[in-house]
Amino acid sequence: MLGLVRLVGLRLSSKMTNVDFVMTIAIGTLLAGAAQATTWSAFGQALAAMSALSAAQYGLSRLRINSDTAEDTLQNQPALLMRDGEMIDAAMRRHRVTRSDLVEKLREANVLDLADIRAVVLETTGDISVLRGSETPAETLLRDVRTP
Repeated sequence: MLGLVRLVGLRLSSKMTNVDFVMTIAIGTLLAGAAQATTWSAFGQALAAMSALSAAQYGLSRLRINSDTAEDTLQNQPALLMRDGEMIDAAMRRHRVTRSDLVEKLREANVLDLADIRAVVLETTGDISVLRGSETPAETLLRDVRTP
């Protein structure tokens, strides 16, 4: 596994996109299978599958870099759940995020006052990012974020 990470790069174990996330889970499962293999053929099959998944992930990431169509097809869009201290109920319903889920994430981000929040984004990996401060976030940070 360490050799694959060195060969393919750190992206192999990242969760920057939904494809990366699925690959990370699949690789972890295959690694556990390799560790529990009782025959060399089972071990070899697990290594071959990890190599194939690594190559597929590498190819897909290169394709996403070179093609906007591939990027749009393979990648979900992040979604805006809150803007300028106000929860966006329609977006929260659409993405099945409850108010209590969102409030929990705000507490984790050490938010003390909803008025300090500029934006809350449900990222493509399922993580929730909280942008806060007194100024409007840079356009680049919210450019590809889906709004209701």
